[in-house]
Amino acid sequence: MNFTKPDSLFNYGMKVSIYSEKKAAGVDPNNDNGEVQGEGVKLGEGQGWYKGGERISYYANGIKKDITYTSKGYYSMSFTHKFTHDDDTVYFAFCCPYTYTDMQQDIFDLEQDPKVRDIMTRKTLCKTLSVVAVALHTITAKGDFETMQAKKAVVVSARVHPGEVVGSWMMRGVLHYLTDADNEEAKMLREKFIFKIIPMLNPDGVINGNYRCSLAGCDLNRRWKTPNR
Repeated sequence: MNFTKPDSLFNYGMKVSIYSEKKAAGVDPNNDNGEVQGEGVKLGEGQGWYKGGERISYYANGIKKDITYTSKGYYSMSFTHKFTHDDDTVYFAFCCPYTYTDMQQDIFDLEQDPKVRDIMTRKTLCKTLSVVAVALHTITAKGDFETMQAKKAVVVSARVHPGEVVGSWMMRGVLHYLTDADNEEAKMLREKFIFKIIPMLNPDGVINGNYRCSLAGCDLNRRWKTPNR
């Protein structure tokens, strides 16, 4: 694969994210006839995504971007993996995926708590080209008009670039932290600030598997001043 960045975390100990359908189903690799492994392990309750891979290397592959105008070249990443099951389907990824459906489920689970509903509200910021709602969440402690007017706002967003999956895992942690009714630090933050949270700014790109752009092929992170261009 032709990467463009000259260095990678893979050269500093980072592992590949791996998902095996048979491992996830709990199938015993020593008895690959569909039986689950270990006492108390039910079908579908095995190992999910995990970090693995050996002999991981990220290196210049000698292919030039443009041999006429620049000396910059492309990079490749290689690794080895030992498959533990026959007739298995195995997925490899840069990091553990986080989909639009994952986000919806996380938000739904949070909103089932009455304490969270008292802390966090939701509205639709806009709709995408494919008519997917972009949610805007407001997290703060309630107060009178003067109290709310005195608070400063903090805006946090993630996934303007669909491929930056780790941003969604960070956002998941932020939402759980800020809506924790029993956390004194979170309570203090809610008293002082109004948090405006956009968990997934480019859901079209996430849903369609884009790495950097929207459904229209635009890098939304370069459209802040002219979003309609």
